[in-house]
Amino acid sequence: MDQKLLESLRVVALPMKTNFRGITVREVALIQGEYGWGEFSPFLEYDDAESAPWLACAIEAATQPKPQLYRTHISVNGTIPAFNEVEDLERIVNSFPGVKTFKVKVGTDVSEDLHRLDVVRTLRPDAAIRLDVNGLWSVDDAETFLNSVMDIEYVEQPCATIEELRELKKRIDVKIVGDEVLRKAKDPFDVDLSGAVDYLMLKVQPLGGIKRAHQLAAHHNVPVVVSSALESAVGINYGLILAASFESMEFDCGLGTGSLLAKNVAELPIANGRIAIGDVIPNFDGLDVSADRYEWWKNRIMRTAELLK
Repeated sequence: MDQKLLESLRVVALPMKTNFRGITVREVALIQGEYGWGEFSPFLEYDDAESAPWLACAIEAATQPKPQLYRTHISVNGTIPAFNEVEDLERIVNSFPGVKTFKVKVGTDVSEDLHRLDVVRTLRPDAAIRLDVNGLWSVDDAETFLNSVMDIEYVEQPCATIEELRELKKRIDVKIVGDEVLRKAKDPFDVDLSGAVDYLMLKVQPLGGIKRAHQLAAHHNVPVVVSSALESAVGINYGLILAASFESMEFDCGLGTGSLLAKNVAELPIANGRIAIGDVIPNFDGLDVSADRYEWWKNRIMRTAELLK
């Protein structure tokens, strides 16, 4: 990794508005190069091998020119975490002004999941609903749940494996989106998605950047939707650029997750359900981490960079 990139490193701690996947503070590392800022923010539990594509993406964002863009704004969905306090759900729904689609996290408790769906539908009766399961269901559980709810746009990663997704697809009419089955694969080009998914979720950091995401989309040749990995505004903006770099984008994208953060390095406001793409200049005031956390991230980057050689 270029020494100048490493010298530009800033690490920040972004508090969450609410617990999301067990996370209350999101730590991210940012680097600056000729073409702007790049973000490296694999989750803390990821090992160096799983983190390597995230670093490749950060380096690409900082050092490579942006691709041709086909739109200036991206329509986004709202993201609803897996909890059920009505007041909290109402606050989160209202933090996504004008969005026409909500992605609801489900998969841990059937009665709570159904209650969460009912609340979101009551608050936004005209919105399309997607489900995100993160691979938590068995085939039978997925079939039972999906047959008990109506008007689902798609379900994201309902089961963990390709074989389970392929079996589930035979049993249900709901469209299936593949996420972890691709981005957590040892070689995402070697995954056979035939008969298993209808659409593909692209997350720019976990897949190694915009160029590689396009290569994967072309290789698997199914419609795509772009989502975030709970990034700062720097990472979100790069996801927006990925979404805008596809000539056709049929879906609202999961790039509104900045609304889940209490503080951020920049603002990417949602207006009428869309976010404008721009040049993000981060503001680090009050967000820097302690010296030991900075060193932890610096060492993590140096270790991970060895895997990219």
